[in-house]
Amino acid sequence: MTVETAQLESNLFHSLIAEKKIYASNGKGVYMTIEKNGKVYDGVVDAVTGAAVGALGWADPDVPGIVNEALKKHTYSFPGFICNQQAEKLAQFYIKNCPEGVFASALWTCSGSESNENALKIIRQYQKERGRPQKIKVISRENSYHGFTLGASSISDNAISEGFKDIMIDQKELCLKMPRCFPYRDMRAGETEEQYTQRLLEVLEQMIIDNDPETVSAVIVETLPGSSIGTAVPPKGYLKGLRDICNKYDVLFMLDEVMCGTGRCNPNGKLNCWENFLAPEDAPDIQTVGKTLGSGYVTIAGVLVGPKIVNAYIGGSGLVIGAQTYHSHALNCAVSLGIQEKIIREGLTANIFKNGNLMGQKLKDALLNDSNSIVGDVRGLGGFWTVQLVKNKETKESFPYDLQVASLFNDIALQNGLNIMGLTNTDLAGSWDIALYAPSFIITEDDVDTIVDRTVKSVAQLQSDLKKAGSL
Repeated sequence: MTVETAQLESNLFHSLIAEKKIYASNGKGVYMTIEKNGKVYDGVVDAVTGAAVGALGWADPDVPGIVNEALKKHTYSFPGFICNQQAEKLAQFYIKNCPEGVFASALWTCSGSESNENALKIIRQYQKERGRPQKIKVISRENSYHGFTLGASSISDNAISEGFKDIMIDQKELCLKMPRCFPYRDMRAGETEEQYTQRLLEVLEQMIIDNDPETVSAVIVETLPGSSIGTAVPPKGYLKGLRDICNKYDVLFMLDEVMCGTGRCNPNGKLNCWENFLAPEDAPDIQTVGKTLGSGYVTIAGVLVGPKIVNAYIGGSGLVIGAQTYHSHALNCAVSLGIQEKIIREGLTANIFKNGNLMGQKLKDALLNDSNSIVGDVRGLGGFWTVQLVKNKETKESFPYDLQVASLFNDIALQNGLNIMGLTNTDLAGSWDIALYAPSFIITEDDVDTIVDRTVKSVAQLQSDLKKAGSL
């Protein structure tokens, strides 16, 4: 039966369906061109690179050659039967640029959601391979985001996944949620970092005990959360404490570094965010990566698998169950490898850690000193930062959810030549407005100053508009 379609401004089935889309139409380096409602915004500094995806920036001069060479040699192979050398080389590169002995194997996928989905299946098969099939429960965090496939949504906890809970993996018996780690909102008055950490760890340990450690399979967290609560840096001892609890109860420790990893927040010029907080002997057993892995030029993400898991497979069936059509895709892997080699060769992970931290400090200096400002917090690490907007700086009271203040901030920032990711998130306790910053690894000190200047101007304009509307 043919049904007449309603009038559409766009034929793309995402975002607001009936409305005209905002288009990214061009770019060079850290600057881009955006078209919105018939107006062209030129010279917009890209302070978020989509969703923390960009590493090399727009129109990198070396990427066409990298892609061309990959195309010359590309032959498709189905990974269930025949692999390819490009995927092998990328795995070797990534493992080599991690602390020695931490990871032994890698699976290359096409998105972060897909990586987390496959990590869940790898974890499940691991428990079966070692004769512990009763270990089936996984514990992740409240207000987390691990992707939009059903499995990834099941270990997430946010407004996006809420509408699909009736078809997700059982949230009461299998996909359990421990408290989020959100110091700005959740640390109690007079509580130290160490005390807050201990409180969170005690809750997790009691959860494992209450659910029978013999049935708990994995603990899964984002090293540095992104679009959920906004780059809340783990307090002292938190990640190490999670690792120790996992060791104590024979539970796998998984880190999701899809947004914060692959060079965005590494202190050693390498790849992993967790190296800021953990020694190599406390590394995760399994880790997901993505985003900057292909710098947005190809669709690629991955799962890094530690020796403990690999050895269980070898000692068991020796077979990984499952292979998707475009896993370890040769073209994607070859382009990604070329991009990653350039990033390491030119010291760009070190550059983003240095200039990203400089950006964060300058945002703090410019936005936090005014007691009347609507900026309640600036937090982050390396090339990944958050500005949190609040109605009352002293009490940390958020704006009403219906105001969608973060979206208003997005619009004003664009008018001032700044591309950020403003998000209004919510849970049972209330809502919060954040703006994410995740620029390309190539940013200079001058770029940092431009980002900060345009942010300060946009915050002032937003605050003025809210006062005029009677919302402040």
